[in-house]
Amino acid sequence: MWQNHVWVDVTRHNASLPPLAVKNPECLGLLHQIDRNNKDTWVQHYCTLKDGCLYFYAGIRSTHALGGIYLHGYTVREQSLGSKKSTIELKPPSEEYKTFYLCAENPMENKRWILSIKASAKKWLPYHQAVQDYMNRPPEETRM
Repeated sequence: MWQNHVWVDVTRHNASLPPLAVKNPECLGLLHQIDRNNKDTWVQHYCTLKDGCLYFYAGIRSTHALGGIYLHGYTVREQSLGSKKSTIELKPPSEEYKTFYLCAENPMENKRWILSIKASAKKWLPYHQAVQDYMNRPPEETRM
């Protein structure tokens, strides 16, 4: 089902672009992410947020994204973690996926990222969710 969705094509295209070539991003800038191998180390990335996907780049001059997080279904909240008093927690809809911890340069930037991520993740509903929402509408709203 997902392989035919336009959103997949859009995110693949955006991941192949340099960070500043992504048109009309909802948010961009530096974010630190906890290193997968060493939980005491934070790795800095230049990030671009667009249409429910957070793209990670090695730096602002990168030619393409290192990867991304498809944010659909993730919950976003501010939380303290270790020495960081203010971090961004991205919690997946299912335990089979990884929880991400990010941190901007300061608490105000974290709040800006959190608001942007919440708004961006709602832009593209997964197909099955859109169908379910349509089917749950009252009959008078579904008539043509």
